[in-house]
Amino acid sequence: MLFKNISIINPDLEIQNNMYVDRLSIIMILIIGIVGSLITVYALGYMKDFQHHHHDEPDRRPWFFFVMFIFLGAMVGLVTSNNMIWMYFFWEITSLSSFWLIGFTKTEEATNNAFRALIMNLAGGLGFAIGILILGKVFGTLELSTMLAIGSVYGELVAIPAAFFAFAGITKAAQMPFNSWLLGAMVAPTPTSALLHSSTMVKAGVFMIIKLAPVLGMGNFAGIMVMMVGGITFLFATFAAVSQSNAKRVLAYSTIANLGLIVTCGGIGTAEAVWAGVMLIIFHAVTKSLLFLCVGTAEHNIGSRDIEDMDGLFERMPRLARFMMIGIAGMFLAPFGMLISKWASMTAFIDGGNILLVGIICFGSAATAFYWTKWLGKLSAIVANSENVEGAVHKEETFVHGTLVVLTILAVLAFPLISSTTLVPYLEIVFGGLSAMALSANNMIIM
Repeated sequence: MLFKNISIINPDLEIQNNMYVDRLSIIMILIIGIVGSLITVYALGYMKDFQHHHHDEPDRRPWFFFVMFIFLGAMVGLVTSNNMIWMYFFWEITSLSSFWLIGFTKTEEATNNAFRALIMNLAGGLGFAIGILILGKVFGTLELSTMLAIGSVYGELVAIPAAFFAFAGITKAAQMPFNSWLLGAMVAPTPTSALLHSSTMVKAGVFMIIKLAPVLGMGNFAGIMVMMVGGITFLFATFAAVSQSNAKRVLAYSTIANLGLIVTCGGIGTAEAVWAGVMLIIFHAVTKSLLFLCVGTAEHNIGSRDIEDMDGLFERMPRLARFMMIGIAGMFLAPFGMLISKWASMTAFIDGGNILLVGIICFGSAATAFYWTKWLGKLSAIVANSENVEGAVHKEETFVHGTLVVLTILAVLAFPLISSTTLVPYLEIVFGGLSAMALSANNMIIM
């Protein structure tokens, strides 16, 4: 029925390519495959403890893993779809899967938060469906590649369906005012939080906006809308994170802020801004998943996820504390990729003449440095007579933590290689090349 209904939109429509894999799709597949798989391996150990703490309830772990793999499969389908109806199909599967995962514990709070996430994502799905109708009726195509190709011909007109697709991306990426669903997802088991925040769900939203970047920009209302939503979200979510002591909420607000910066890069619509945005996606996926999984392990072993209770973690869980410190350093210190990518995005904002956005990123990054430094100080504190409790950590969890630390460091070392072999060729095809490299060759060598 899904594909028969194409004729209702436009009887003359012909789909040439239902699927389209470019270098951006490959980057997303690697993020989904590698980070997503590591999260599921981590979940093997984590869910043993979870079931032990809920031993009076039926064992629903098979259902949990089933939904996780449905989720990951739908994400791969989404990033490789060129037919917008196919993409919409996978888009809604991710919304439904997140509903099941957030509400997994079946508590009243979990159920309410799951329905909030579903309703907000269905609102985005409605925008997606309207965009499909406009694209098919007015432009006679349902292919994303064709829509991007005709952007230079139709100009402002293409911005109309692009605005609806961007709205869907904004809801999925938890941008303000739709950020509350992602904060509510914190009630779910830690693997769910890591999956939603790092490698799937929210990445579907920013993937859509980065894909649409060629038809966005200062020249049309859709680009201005996306740019302002992303910039405001980055600033306010960063300030909100400063006031939090719950580690998961700090990570949640930090995720929303970083996604806001990526959305802003897509909204500007220049090759340099997209370069910075994709680099932010890569580093955020690896580093944020490491931090979420470390917090989950700490919570199970010290009985708290509050940053104020992590004094002396360096003594109680020395290996985990080191892993967390590397993850935090990866979020805001040089030469880790997040800081370099933020600097590249600021360069792109200046080149584009977006002085307001430059101010936003400067103020937001200052607040970012404040809460990460505070957390880093808590972890590195030495407290007398602290008992080492690291022996209770499952080997699956330790393996995943160590692998993500290695990936965090490798991503920095491979930064120039990722740029030259994957990202620059993609931008040359989509934008006709980079007018100026976001990072000079000398800076690449220094990294």
